[in-house]
Amino acid sequence: MDEIADQQPTTPRTAPPAQTPTASPAHAAARLEQALRTSAAHPDAAARERAEGRVRQWRAVLSGMAAGRLTVGSRTPVAGLPAWVTPEVVRGGFATGTPAASGPLTPYEEEAAHRAGLPATRAELFAHALTEEGLTGLWELLDSGRYEVVLPEESALLTVAWLVRAGDIDAAAALVAELRPFADRLRFLPRPTDRPAADAAAVHRRSVGEVAGQLAARQPKAAVEAQREALTVWRPFEDDMLAHWLRYGTGTPDVAGTAGDASRAEAGALLERYRELAAAHPLCGKHRDPKSNAGILRRALEETAAGRPVPARLAGLLQHAVTSMVAKRGLPGSAEHTQLRRSQARQAALPAHHRIAALVAQRLAPLDQRDGTPDVESPVAPVTEAEARASGLPAGTAVPERLRQTVRSALSAPLETLVEQGVVPSAEVLAELVPQLVAAATAQRYGDPALRTLAAATYRAFRNRRSLLLLDLAHQVRVEELPWVRALAAHGTEADAAERARGAAGAALRQLGELAVGAFPGTLLPNPLVRELSQLARQAELAEAPFVEELAADIFMGAFSPKFLTAARVATDLLDGTLYARYYGIDGAAVRSMAVVQAAERLARDAGARTAAGPATAPAFAGMCAERADAARDRSAGSGGGASRSWSPAANGTVIEQAQILTTHNLAVLVRHAGIAPAAGWEALARACFTTTCRLVARVEGHPRPLATVKDAAYAWRQMLFHLSLCTPDRQAAFVEWAAAEAARRPWHTAARLGPALAGLRMVAAGGAFGADGTAHGGLARRFLGWSTEGHWMCRRTPPGPAHP
Repeated sequence: MDEIADQQPTTPRTAPPAQTPTASPAHAAARLEQALRTSAAHPDAAARERAEGRVRQWRAVLSGMAAGRLTVGSRTPVAGLPAWVTPEVVRGGFATGTPAASGPLTPYEEEAAHRAGLPATRAELFAHALTEEGLTGLWELLDSGRYEVVLPEESALLTVAWLVRAGDIDAAAALVAELRPFADRLRFLPRPTDRPAADAAAVHRRSVGEVAGQLAARQPKAAVEAQREALTVWRPFEDDMLAHWLRYGTGTPDVAGTAGDASRAEAGALLERYRELAAAHPLCGKHRDPKSNAGILRRALEETAAGRPVPARLAGLLQHAVTSMVAKRGLPGSAEHTQLRRSQARQAALPAHHRIAALVAQRLAPLDQRDGTPDVESPVAPVTEAEARASGLPAGTAVPERLRQTVRSALSAPLETLVEQGVVPSAEVLAELVPQLVAAATAQRYGDPALRTLAAATYRAFRNRRSLLLLDLAHQVRVEELPWVRALAAHGTEADAAERARGAAGAALRQLGELAVGAFPGTLLPNPLVRELSQLARQAELAEAPFVEELAADIFMGAFSPKFLTAARVATDLLDGTLYARYYGIDGAAVRSMAVVQAAERLARDAGARTAAGPATAPAFAGMCAERADAARDRSAGSGGGASRSWSPAANGTVIEQAQILTTHNLAVLVRHAGIAPAAGWEALARACFTTTCRLVARVEGHPRPLATVKDAAYAWRQMLFHLSLCTPDRQAAFVEWAAAEAARRPWHTAARLGPALAGLRMVAAGGAFGADGTAHGGLARRFLGWSTEGHWMCRRTPPGPAHP
């Protein structure tokens, strides 16, 4: 139900879904055990220290659950703390019971107390902020913008100060009264900085400081240094041993005889040199292998140095080693051999990447370490003469591409530029950056520039808040629920500002929708991005733009909130009768009927009428999804008739997938309400989705656990069908032919697995239809779904159906 849905722990269930769900402490116990092992046995000290922190957190989770202080699955998981308090949350959405804004005073709080001559407590700092002197200091911060808000609580007192200056004393007093019970525990002051907030139009994935730290921390690669040692130390030594046997043999040396004094002396010198090299250069181990060519040459030297004849078996091995080494590389000193060794010497002389990384980190040092940089080319220029003298690196040395990519991650530019240049490689990374833009759009509702800066900082900090594991269709805390944001609601209603905010939010919604759909076709919109799109829709006052999240199959309780049906109605209005609706067998009339009932019930509730069971159409929508999942499951695995539905993540997944099909998982909402129209065009996006499908299906071959890959391939297939349905019929027909030819170019196992899906697509495009179980023509054509409660047909060793439809 949130961005960490795939990490949420399984909730064991033996009771019917109608009972109140609970979260099991087994997941927390398993995480604690894992952290304990890491803290005790990990070879890296920093990793052990981090694990010790996780041990503390998971112990707090378990003790809080056992004592009843924590209610995992609730919007208010910590007893005594309201929902707006930012909780400390560990992996999986478990709250530890500790507020994130609590703990010892930070250095800036201690400094503030020292300057004001106060005892170093948060309660004293809170009280001082409400004095004339404290308010004056906060007003100065507001006007300068030189502050940082890491947690949303840190903007609370700035909001009080702004309200006082705006003359809204009642709102300020009410806010203070709500904050005061927590004044001794939580920090409500911002962090002063030496610079104002960055330009909201430019975003960055990583700060310069983060990149510089990663570069400076690079260590020599053991494999690379071992190869360097082999080329500079052991290859020349092997040449000397080979030359010895060539010199004291007769062309092809007669190694079975007794060596003379000169040969014995040289053999002893070579062995002494070997011992010195082995002690000084321990990275390579191949020379220690007695069966290697170098090992055979050395063993023969040992016999010669001891004055013994080389044994017959060893002599044969030596003869073969010498012959093969000469055949492979040429005689030592020959043109062929000399050229090879020179080439290897040049390769070995190339500077190590960690040394170049250290130089690039030095170049980044003068830049603002807390921000990105618009210039990512200068730091990766070739080594200059001056730098060569200081670092020992050869002048003109180029920075390797891997290091250039690391520096590019600090690029500060418009989001589209970051996507174009590959700095944002996925929709998940895009979702991490979007709050920076949404914050700016959200703040446009306020006319005062200082308040816009404060509102944007609050929003960005709020998006740092980790999501909780929630049950019973509960939703995460929204930014509007923060008391200091709520206190400002009356100050963003001016007509000009409100219109500006709506326009900015609508433009940002369309921009982000087109970017996500166009740049990452075939990828499900991640929940953090859905959350930002929902926020923009609310700001743009698009009340009928229901963005829906991806639900976690392991905690799904069989129910959908009403917005899922609203989203399905939007999709039906857009796609009814199209290839998409016919392929998935969607009953548009039934969807519309349920939506009408839901709308009537909502009106009745708004008018004060009471219903016995809440919105009746949410269960009806869930029932439709369950029925469709059961029908698809009957023969999807070739198992014959269906079985009664039981709770399991896989069974839940089949129902959730049907909801995603009916809603198009936000694509229809983006088209109808955000007005997206990707520049590449719908057919190009459909082709990109099919390419993604092929790439994923190719991974199924030989995969020990392929179901997750099949699920992702089915997501891409569904996106393909959506985009294709917005094309004209002639382009759809052309696409089907192209897809068949494209599949035929793939490895046989990929084409064979895609065969039934492509046959089904061709059939539906030509006007045909699947049976109730999603198959046709005796199973040669199949509807491609991702979830299955039994063995998926695409995972069979010999897939059914034609390989090249």
